Amino acid sequence: MSWLEVVVLGLVQGLTEFLPVSSSAHLRIVSALFFDSDPGAAFTAVSQLGTEAAVIVYFAKDLWTLFVTWLRGFRDQQVRQTDDYRLAWLVIVGTIPIGLLGVLFKDQIETVARNLWLVATTLIVFGLLLGLAERFGKQVTPIEKISWKQGVILGFAQAMALIPGVSRSGGTITAGLALGLTRPAIVRYSFLLATPSVFAAGLFTLPDVFAGDGPTGIQMLVAVLVAFAVGYASIAWLLKFVQNNSVYVFVAYRIALGVALLAALAIGAINAT
Repeated sequence: MSWLEVVVLGLVQGLTEFLPVSSSAHLRIVSALFFDSDPGAAFTAVSQLGTEAAVIVYFAKDLWTLFVTWLRGFRDQQVRQTDDYRLAWLVIVGTIPIGLLGVLFKDQIETVARNLWLVATTLIVFGLLLGLAERFGKQVTPIEKISWKQGVILGFAQAMALIPGVSRSGGTITAGLALGLTRPAIVRYSFLLATPSVFAAGLFTLPDVFAGDGPTGIQMLVAVLVAFAVGYASIAWLLKFVQNNSVYVFVAYRIALGVALLAALAIGAINAT
């Protein structure tokens, strides 16, 4: 893997990880279009360590509060009645689906799921679903009031991101809006929910990323650092954006990208595998 590819893919990862447009799809498309290669699911998972490190830094206070509250709840009944204690458990429970499905379908995720015909289709279909959720979602529930039922559903929504083109944030934001959460609430929750699963996936696939003609250790480190820096800026921008704007711009972008990719595949301008 060349240094240019490493830096470009790090930038792409940082720019797209938190937007509901699918970072894995963009990594796959950019690699196929400009480098005639596939960086692999392992590279995607490990580069996400950079963007999730950005989440930990940005939400350090929130994450620390949830962690401390969760620990205190084991010995303090009053703490167990708080919103933070329930939210901490919801993050843990919501991580289980993507962990189990990621292990069970590891081979499929790394092979057939990365076919660009499938990526194009999921970009369009889940873009339309995101638009419908924005249009018809009531958007009344704050992050503190997410119920157990909603938490489980959001966990499975996040797990759909194992398929490139769905988007981790896109899946949870779509489900959250459909369940009645406010836009800022579900965006913030999607960041918190992603933290444990992404770090686990990155560490789990770390040995695979250096196989064959993949990146060297120093190249992977650079990709992670680039993703971290750009990802941190993306978090700040997205949280501010959703305060007063709908997600229709992402809906339009997903559909346009999906249609363009289908056209490129149809004329043979890009290889599906």
